[in-house]
Amino acid sequence: MFDIGFSELVLIGLVALIVIGPERLPRVARTIGHLAGRLQRYVADVKSDINREMELDELRKMRESVQQTATNIETSVQSELSNAETELNRAVESSAAESAATPPAPETRPAEADPTAVAEPEKPALPQKTA
Repeated sequence: MFDIGFSELVLIGLVALIVIGPERLPRVARTIGHLAGRLQRYVADVKSDINREMELDELRKMRESVQQTATNIETSVQSELSNAETELNRAVESSAAESAATPPAPETRPAEADPTAVAEPEKPALPQKTA
């Protein structure tokens, strides 16, 4: 952050010792240390908030793209279903038209219901061999 070398820190310390005095210098140094710690924590909190907001923004964009894709898929499925429905309706209509155009087949009755039919006699069962 700041480009301060060791010699510059020694010069600042000597000036502070002369200006503040040896009695109050430890208390001022402790207060400056606490303030520097608070400043670092504040900067870290701001950085984490910014990162969190950036991640939330990315998640929102991702959610929007997923929703857009889902709606596109839904509309394509709906259009395909409607196309299939119209094709099926046309097939049913053409089938109904064909069945109306052809004459109905004459009804045939089964032989059991025909009183003039001759019934075949049942064949006797063959005896089974036992070994």
